[in-house]
Order: sequence, then C-alpha cells, then structure tokens
Amino acid sequence: MKKALTIAGSDSGGGAGIQADIKTFQELDVYGMSAITAVTAQNTLGVQAVYPMTAEAVARQIDSIGEDIGADAIKTGMLFDNQIIEAVTEKIKQYQWENVVVDPVMIAKGGASLLQSEAVHALKKHLLPLAMVITPNIPEAEVLADITIRTREDKEEAAKRILALGVKNIIIKGGHDEDPSQSVDLFFDGSNFSTLTAKRIPTKNTHGTGCTFSAAVAAELAKGAGVSQSVEKAKKFIQAAIEGQVPIGQGHGPTNHWAFRKSSIKE
Repeated sequence: MKKALTIAGSDSGGGAGIQADIKTFQELDVYGMSAITAVTAQNTLGVQAVYPMTAEAVARQIDSIGEDIGADAIKTGMLFDNQIIEAVTEKIKQYQWENVVVDPVMIAKGGASLLQSEAVHALKKHLLPLAMVITPNIPEAEVLADITIRTREDKEEAAKRILALGVKNIIIKGGHDEDPSQSVDLFFDGSNFSTLTAKRIPTKNTHGTGCTFSAAVAAELAKGAGVSQSVEKAKKFIQAAIEGQVPIGQGHGPTNHWAFRKSSIKE
C-alpha cells in the first residue's frame, strides 16, 4: 500500500487544507496521513481565525509517521511561520523523503494571509531545495521569483528563478490568467517547458483547488509515477473536480473530490 503524508493546515469547512488532501489521496488509491500545522476556522466566506501549532508539535506529528508508518510522498501546504518551516525541513531530511511536493500556500482565496512575511525567506532557503515539485499559482510565483508575471515569457523567467533556488520541477498554475476561455499551466523540469491546457469553467466554487492539485501530484508520485505523468494526472483530476463543483455555502464553494473517480467509472 502506497502512503502519502500531508503537512498542512486544517480547514474546518472541508474544502482545502488537510481535508482536501486526504480526500484526494483516498480517491487516487493512496493511504493518507497528516501533520497539522495550524487549525483554521473557515468556511466558504473566508478565514475567520488561524490557530498555529508550535514547531515542536508539528515535528512530533511527523516523527509519529516517520518512526512507524513511513511515507512514499510528502505534500506541504500552509506552513505559517519560519519555525514550522525549519522543523519540517529537518524532518524531511531526517527521514530522507524525496518525493516532496511543495504547495507554497501564502494567501487564502478570501485574501487572508496564511504565511507570515518573514517565512517566505525560510521557505526559499530551507524547504525549496528539498522539493521534487513546487506548484505555485501566479501570485505565489511572483513573490518567490520577485517578478511581475503578465506574459508567457514572464512565467518562464519566474520558473527559471524558482528552480535556481534548488527546486527540481515547477508547475506555475494558470488559474489567475486573464484568458476567459482556458487555463494554461506551465511546467518546467529544468530543461524543457511544456504546457497543460484545460477549458476554464465559469464558477465561483474553486475553494481548495491548489491543495487538491498538489495532493494529486503527491499521490501519483507515491505510486511510482514520474513527475510529468503525475502532473498530467493531477491536471485531469482537478479539472474534473472543478467541473463537478460542490455548490454549498454562501461564498466560494469547494471542488468535487469524487468527480474524477465517477467520470473514470463512466468511461
């Protein structure tokens, strides 16, 4: 049985964070585990409060997994501060985990900050050199690369700058592109650029798309797929999840984590 560990925040609304990750792992036939970095009070309307764990508490959760169950892939999400980032980095090194997917969660869809400003430096210095894949959206890539992204050329330059930090592969997600008809993700493995294109779905129910996508990448890596293959499968998974949206709550509803399985069964 293949196993994946998510190190991220808890979303009480169930659409993002560790809840989205574990749902995704389950749907892709991977045993899911978690180390919680923060408890958030949030729903479709936004984040009402964030209660971070101590770095010691996060490290101990990871030890509980590493000492007993082990993990075939690691996915990191909201890490909140530099102390947690450094603790997570040390544990990844200690257990020699290589399939590390970093979703550099910085800002919630409603605008709430989920990563303290001083933690960006720690993320770039400590964690990114251990990443097999990093999955930033355009605003996150702009912060990490210190560049404004408007064109395909800008995306490529940002990808090169972020890989220079030690990352092995990057996919810059296109959800924030202005093209109303399609979403184009840019994948870079250090040598070649490629794109993954999907029809843009007109919906407000996209809460948790980043978490879900990166978790799908981690699940596929855990099963032994290559990086490119994992990213392509994750793209199909998240596209189905967005198309099969869950219209709950009064704000940004979540994606549908079981939509890919149901569509696959129909095929």
